[in-house]
Formats: sequence, C-alpha cells, structure tokens
Amino acid sequence: MKKILIVIFILIFSTSAYANKNKNTWDYPLRVYEGWVVKGSENHYKFKSNLRQDKNVLKEFKNNKNTGIISYLLFENDQIVIDESDIPSSVQGDEIIDGMLPSHSMGKSLVSYVTGHAICEGYIDNINVKLNDWPLIQNTLYEDSILLDLLNMKGGDQKWVGERRNVGSDNRIKGLKKEENVNVIGLVKVMNKYLKGTEKSKLIYNYSALTTNVIMNYVKFKAGDNWDKLLHKVFNEHVGVKNNVQFQKSKKYLKYEDFVSARYSFYANRYDYLRIAKTMMDDWHNDTCAGKYLKTIYENRVKKKDKTKQATDVGLYTKSYGGQIHFDIFGIDKKRKILGLSGFAGQQILIDLDNKRIIVVSSLYRNYNWKKIVHSVIKG
Repeated sequence: MKKILIVIFILIFSTSAYANKNKNTWDYPLRVYEGWVVKGSENHYKFKSNLRQDKNVLKEFKNNKNTGIISYLLFENDQIVIDESDIPSSVQGDEIIDGMLPSHSMGKSLVSYVTGHAICEGYIDNINVKLNDWPLIQNTLYEDSILLDLLNMKGGDQKWVGERRNVGSDNRIKGLKKEENVNVIGLVKVMNKYLKGTEKSKLIYNYSALTTNVIMNYVKFKAGDNWDKLLHKVFNEHVGVKNNVQFQKSKKYLKYEDFVSARYSFYANRYDYLRIAKTMMDDWHNDTCAGKYLKTIYENRVKKKDKTKQATDVGLYTKSYGGQIHFDIFGIDKKRKILGLSGFAGQQILIDLDNKRIIVVSSLYRNYNWKKIVHSVIKG
C-alpha cells in the first residue's frame, strides 16, 4: 500500500509538465519581467503550406476548455500540413502580446542552442571547459563544474535543488521562501545567500531550473558586452525569426546587482518556434557548427533513470537526456534520432531528424491526448 501511495504522489506532482485548468499555467508576464528582445528579421523563412485536417487534433481543440491546447503545428515534406490554433487574447489577466507564447522549460533547450552558438562564435572553447573563471560561482558547488555535466543536468546539486530533492518542483532551493524560486530571485542572491560554501555531490542526473540558469549566465558572462549581439546572431541572423522573440531576466528589480541574471524563460510567436525547430533540424543535416554541437550533445547524452514513465509529455516519456534536450522516446525505435523539447503545462516541440518532421504544441494546461496527437504522429 505504501509503494502505491508513493507512485501516486510522484505521478501527480512530477515536474516536467503537469498542470490542470484550475492553476495559472502562464509564465511571468512580459510587461513585468523585462527581457532581452531580439527583433524579427526581414529575411525570415517563409513557410509553404498544404493543409489537411486531422480528426484527433480537431477533437482536442473542440474540447480545449478541458484539454488546454491552443496551438498545434505539424511540419513535414518541407511544408506545414496541420495548422490549428485557438489562442486567447489574455490568460487570467495576463495579456498575450503580439502572439508571443511562453516556452516554459522548452527554453532550457534553447539556452543549450545559444550555448552551441557561443562555442561556434569563440566565446567558449568547447563543451568540456571548466567554469573556473567565473567569480560569481566561486566557493559554491558549481565552481570548477564542467559545462557538459551541467548541460546533461549532472551538476552535483541534488542536495539543494531540482527534482531529486523536491518531487513536483525543479525551481525550488533549500531554505528558499515559499513565494520565491530560483528563476526570479536572481543568480547573485542564489549564490551568495543559499549556495556559498556548498560542495558538489555525486554527479547524477537531477533535472533543475537552477542548473540551466547557471549555464545561461555563464554564456552571458563569457559573451560580456556582446550578449545582445550573440542573441541577435542566433535568432535574427541564423534562424531568421519573423517576429520579436525574447529571453526574460530573473527579476523585475535588479538594480542592486552588478550582474543582471538571465533566466531560460523564452517567448516567441508559434510560427517562430517552428522556425527555430526547422533551423535546428537543418543545422543537423547540413553539419553546420551548430549542427555539430547538436550531434555532440546527442552522442554524450545520459540515462535519466527517472521513476516515472508517463505517456503525456516528451519530458516524461524519454529514456535519456543530453544538452538540455530529451532523447530516446519510449515506444519508438531506439535508432531514431528525435529531439524533444518539453515545457510546463504541455508545451512541446519534437524534431524528427530522420523523417524531417516537426510538431509544435502550445497549451494552457497539459490535459490533451499527447499519446495520440504527438507520440503516434512522430512515431509515424
């Protein structure tokens, strides 16, 4: 009986994407949390369409007050073939600005993509560098961490943060007030108040918001005054987004900190999420520098060894993790190379590199039939 209760508890509170319609699943509002904005490009990629309707997708939209789905895109054969949306103008008082939808933890994967570009641009030598040149993390458990370990969520931080320590939350840290989390209080405060004098534990997979923010802010530190230039290079020049996109800052009031920390929360138009995914797929196949980075993190992925296996989200239904991306989906041939981006409340991007197929889903809460409209479609 005890084992059954434990399993039920884990299933209810598993972090990667669980949400219900009674909980505000929208991210920190754009007007409150100022961010780094990258403007859209005049040379953005223009999609071709050959649309069809899918009865399973239409069923989820017909009942979307319960399923939560607000956008679904399927891209294959170099064109959009399914395009359904029902995006509200606001969510519980938070205005949706210019169609920009939150990534939630899909932004972790985009941080990794930016990291790859930072290596390509020469800001960072390679994925095996030690973070021993960053004063902010000195005398904390992250000092001397290897970048690849952090990209694989093996920060040795499980005693303090992440899912290993707290079932149901990847953004909590030991000693933090209930109303705060590591995404909003700023990295300077986290390091100086909560982690000063801490030591690294055994390097095991531990899904954590803080680990990603450490990676992101290390890249920001290495880029220095060229941080905005790097983001412009990635999203405006390389991807060619049509509309503005942005990463958020950790907190709305950071004047007391010399280092303004970034957080992985990313906002973009639904089609620009598809443009980003398509560019990642093209990078892989064209063997660009960014593509070589993606192949390297795939080759160095690690087993998750999670206690849960839920067919409701790519983050909960994959065997391995590498470079902030989910790999090796249950029920699909292990030889298939599929990139899985997963965000709280059902945000999903799946990039089927073998069949050049992409699915992008945005939702208010993750009650839609993921197995039917995502897993079975990507499985083919």
